[in-house]
Amino acid sequence: MFQKRLLSSGLKDGPHRFVIKTFNKISPLGLARFPENKYTVAPAAAHPELAHAILLRSHKLLESDVPLACRAIARCGAGTNNCNVEKMTEYGIPVFNTPGANANAVKELVVCALLLASRGILEGANHMKDLHQQGTAKERIEKDKALFGGQELVNKTLGVVGLGAIGAAITQAAISLGMNVIGYDPTLSVHAALRLPSSQSDNKFRVLTDLDQVCARCDYLTLHAPYIKDVTHHLIGEKQLIQMKPGASILNFAREELVDTKALADRYDYFMSTNTLAKQNGEKETKIGKYICDFALPDTLWKRPNVISIPHLGASTAEAEENAASMAADTIKNFLETGTIVNSVNFPTAQLPNRDDASTRVCIVNENNPGMLGKIMSIFGDAQINILQHINASRGNIAYNVIDIATPNAESDDLSTFNFKSWDALQLALTSIPDVKSTRLILDTPGVGYAINVNNNIFGVGGNAQGKLTFAEV
Repeated sequence: MFQKRLLSSGLKDGPHRFVIKTFNKISPLGLARFPENKYTVAPAAAHPELAHAILLRSHKLLESDVPLACRAIARCGAGTNNCNVEKMTEYGIPVFNTPGANANAVKELVVCALLLASRGILEGANHMKDLHQQGTAKERIEKDKALFGGQELVNKTLGVVGLGAIGAAITQAAISLGMNVIGYDPTLSVHAALRLPSSQSDNKFRVLTDLDQVCARCDYLTLHAPYIKDVTHHLIGEKQLIQMKPGASILNFAREELVDTKALADRYDYFMSTNTLAKQNGEKETKIGKYICDFALPDTLWKRPNVISIPHLGASTAEAEENAASMAADTIKNFLETGTIVNSVNFPTAQLPNRDDASTRVCIVNENNPGMLGKIMSIFGDAQINILQHINASRGNIAYNVIDIATPNAESDDLSTFNFKSWDALQLALTSIPDVKSTRLILDTPGVGYAINVNNNIFGVGGNAQGKLTFAEV
């Protein structure tokens, strides 16, 4: 049997508002996108009683962080490994990211890494510190430059794994440096493909469908793929490393788990042993490529002279943080005010144009099961409510409906023409349908019109406060 309980909406005192709960330091320019007359931004440290949406960066999201009224989570960045996506999907909460917001910042860092990999810049700088301490820098600055010889990037081949916003930006930058680029992305979308240079442009760029071929041909390999368990885990493993040239360098500013660090350490051990033998026999030693990343590494790697580990600096620019926060805020605002879903990692894209006539928008999240749409529509039909426009989209186990329905005449506000007692009654009927996770009426008053079905309990936004409940407590 379904039970109905109420959640408080907005603030206890003053006008109703959407409440945005924030974790981490979010750029003020991004937070300024929320109009003060409709939104309250509340840091998690202030323990807000409820939140309609959560904005975060690196905070590891727990169920206890998520109030029942929370209808959306946005990360100011591309990766969402810290957002508990699987559990949020189970609760019917879309998780958004900000793809491309930090693309330029990461692109510039990769260009820097290409130079670090091709020239002995860092090694030379550290050497000069030692010489200055010894007081011999002036005498040896010219003599010792031969210790740090490198190669130019012009006409070298860069392999780019992942051709999204970041991969496309890096491709363009590498071509402008005179490099040849081969790309690999088995999930390349039409939208992403349009950002890439033409394959015919000076024969500098082409897309290959075989990762092993990319690894075999490149002088540098840069990784920009998401981490997906059982899909991209150890994407660069023993098989791929064997294909690579001994002097090929790997740049990983995406996810640590994309590279099999044990296999990489074994690769370097092998070349070091062959170089030791070559040196003993008076033969030419093999040049060993570098591994440059922004992750902590095991002892088998970080101590090596050809491995450079830096802090996670990819998006650590003021511009990238502002872009990501602004993009996340706009995405949340658009979702709360119109029901639009874009840039979600667990929900389908759904955009329904706004209408100018007297209509009310209803958003429904449900299990993607056969017959669900018919059950939802029958509620409106039984209530003699006219549907003006509707979109239904699904992704995996989640289906999402945005429905514009005719509302009573604005002058009379007469509900007697409808076969239900109130909008709350309609929402209760919709949310009580088995396998419906949540419903939302987008009304003129911010922060109201929510109903959530958790374990056959209907929690609705109303006046009797249960606002402190979280999904963990339920």
